[in-house]
Amino acid sequence: MLTNVLEYLEQTAPRLPDKIAFANEEMGLSFQEVSQQARAIGSFLHGQGLYKKPVVVFMKKHPKTIVAFLGTIYSGCYYVPLDEEMPRHRIELIFQTLQPEAMICDDTTAALAQEFDFGGKVYLYDAICQTPVDDQALAMIRSKQIDTDPIYIVFTSGSTGIPKGVMACHRSVLDYIEHLSEVLRFDEDTVFGNQTPLYFDACLKEIYPTLKFGATTYIVPKQLFMFPIKLVEFLNQFKINTVCWVVSALTMISSFRTFEKVIPEHLRTIAFASEVFPIKQFHLWKAALPNARFINLYGPTEVTGICCYYEVDREFSLEESLPIGRPFKNTDIILLDENDKEPAPGEQGEICVRGTSLTLGYYRNPEKTNEAFVQNPLNDMYPELIYRTGDLGKYNERGELVFLSRKDFQIKHMGHRIELGEIEVIVNMHPDVSTACCLFDNEKKKIVLYYVGQVDSKDVATYIKEKLPRYMVPNVIRQLEQMPLTPNGKINRNLLKEQYAQNK
Repeated sequence: MLTNVLEYLEQTAPRLPDKIAFANEEMGLSFQEVSQQARAIGSFLHGQGLYKKPVVVFMKKHPKTIVAFLGTIYSGCYYVPLDEEMPRHRIELIFQTLQPEAMICDDTTAALAQEFDFGGKVYLYDAICQTPVDDQALAMIRSKQIDTDPIYIVFTSGSTGIPKGVMACHRSVLDYIEHLSEVLRFDEDTVFGNQTPLYFDACLKEIYPTLKFGATTYIVPKQLFMFPIKLVEFLNQFKINTVCWVVSALTMISSFRTFEKVIPEHLRTIAFASEVFPIKQFHLWKAALPNARFINLYGPTEVTGICCYYEVDREFSLEESLPIGRPFKNTDIILLDENDKEPAPGEQGEICVRGTSLTLGYYRNPEKTNEAFVQNPLNDMYPELIYRTGDLGKYNERGELVFLSRKDFQIKHMGHRIELGEIEVIVNMHPDVSTACCLFDNEKKKIVLYYVGQVDSKDVATYIKEKLPRYMVPNVIRQLEQMPLTPNGKINRNLLKEQYAQNK
């Protein structure tokens, strides 16, 4: 039984030493190079007296960044990925929580790192990766490591404005990767196209299966996601056959009629997460790649990334939503109503998760940890933690779990309880709308709709009135040229709220 994520690399590197593990459009690192440089970095950090400490990896998105992650784990520490695209204020708040003693940079971030008064030392990747490997020290560190030791912290947005650092350990990552790999059928021939930033947990879906199977991951240049034809051409150039992307990255391709000019001819597995996939856009993908597998993934960072999946196995009408299906093996989903009881069949409840996939909680934040990671209210016999996701779901007549909305997206309007997501589904059905987002103005009690598409707002209003009851029709409808997105590709609802507040 594996107890350390580095065992993936240690089993693969001797078997496929010269095969490319991680690459971008300009260069690649073989499994032997990844192993050698990671062990060198681990030896260096150990030589600096670092052990069981957070090590910030502040580098551009690059194959070397992944090696820095692995080197940090070799040292017995845990990596904290940051990126220069993150707002300065957010980085400063993260440093206040971490109080790190070390930061690994590259030649593009070293000068910027010096501007942060974090009290630690900055080390250059290209220098420390040449450190002689101290096999004895690395063996000593390994002998003390156990599978509940942390390996990374990724910071998510906090409701108070203070980022929360989610800590994952070897055990939760191994459990996740083993079951994800089984569902998505990764193997040595898998060629990933990485889309997500490396400072989010979403990149786990490519990093660790690459090490496990001896697959290859190409980091797709960020700028290509503004040019869908060039993006698909990149996928074809490097024969990428597997993508695990956010929905917005996929709909950007389909909504611009890219498939009329070029098809991602090697894609065989398309996994997606983060947002509801509009059925209209999904149909375009399915028509373009009829033999590919499409898998809807669901899961928050606090459960090590993904906990549920649904492989699309039937036709869906435009007003339907793809289920999130069923949990991975060794994971259980519990629905809880407002009284912490199981709802009746077909009724909604908060999605709660139990199992090995739960992370360790929030770094130096026991209060928030204890709010989200709680004793299972259905079990009064022994300690058993569950994670409360804040998402609402229900089981359909097929026994599949269906995501409904965030608890905070549920509103009371004109005496009726409304899921804003229901309105978004209807608007996304319009043939000339590519994406939509609904907000609620609590002060003026108005439903606000933002959309992107080649259609007038009056026509959108008419369309909605034909499909929804009067109390669900948005009071304000605004057209956008482009929907704002967060760095990990979700609709940036907070930015839309700010824009609306400024332009009431």
